[in-house]
Amino acid sequence: MFYNNHFGGMAFIWWAVWIIMLIWIFATPYDIPGQRRKKDTPLDILKKRFANGEITEKEYYEKKSIIEYEAPKQPPIL
Repeated sequence: MFYNNHFGGMAFIWWAVWIIMLIWIFATPYDIPGQRRKKDTPLDILKKRFANGEITEKEYYEKKSIIEYEAPKQPPIL
C-alpha cells in the first residue's frame, strides 16, 4: 500500500483532479450566477435591434442621432 510514500499513485490522481478543477473554474465560458454584468446602453440595444432586422437602416440612424444628441453625461457609478 505504501510504496516510497506515493500511496500507490494517488498523488497523480489528486494532481489531475486539482488541475481539472482549476481549468473548470477559470476557463468555462458560462456566466457565474450572481456575477455582475455590464448593462447594455441604449446604443447597444439599438445596434442589436438593427442587427436582428427589427428596425430599418433609416430608423437606426434616426434613433442613433437622437440617442447621441440627448445622451446625458453621467458620472461613472462607483
